Amino acid sequence: MRFDLELRDAAGDAWAAQLAHPFVTGLGDGTLPRERFQHYVAQDYLFLVDYGRLLALATARAPDLPTMRRFAELTQSILVTEMNLHRGFAAEWGISEPELVAARPEPATLGYVDFLVRTAAIGDFAELAAALLPCMWSYAEIGTQLSTARAEGRADPGPYSAWVDTYASAEFGGLSDWCRALVDEISADAGPAVRGRMRAAFRTAVEHEVRFWESSWQR
Repeated sequence: MRFDLELRDAAGDAWAAQLAHPFVTGLGDGTLPRERFQHYVAQDYLFLVDYGRLLALATARAPDLPTMRRFAELTQSILVTEMNLHRGFAAEWGISEPELVAARPEPATLGYVDFLVRTAAIGDFAELAAALLPCMWSYAEIGTQLSTARAEGRADPGPYSAWVDTYASAEFGGLSDWCRALVDEISADAGPAVRGRMRAAFRTAVEHEVRFWESSWQR
């Protein structure tokens, strides 16, 4: 079995919890209350600022030039494309850019960022790659899940269609696939101890993803 699939299976309950979270299903059927999406957009914007920093650090720590280039592309995608998207969502939903910048991170946001920073500070590159993977992979899977439900006539995201389209796109899916392949490649040369730390980092990141959704759902 591919190591990325092994990681997902090991995080099975937490992985399933994010895919079935009421915030996510509310995005998919268009019933998510406006104020909850506004909260999410602001918190995700703050998270992405630091996620971009972590990707830049991964670029510096990458073991070879092709991996450095790819992480640099990921950093560019997050800091330009995805953050511009969030600014667009914010404007559409009545949040100005100054309000985005002035927003205070919630405990779930801080907890996730702190975990990633700690992993980058004291872990090795393998752990960092595993910790960064759930954000990319879960959003690609959620986007595909919601897009498929729409195509099959099972749900209509309505006002959240642009969000679904973004994360269901082939471009975003390609970024996720590359991250998964990188983790597989790293694991092939890793010993049992390193692979164990990668599993732990991946699982913890997935748990933070669930807390992040829950934080906005509870608004």
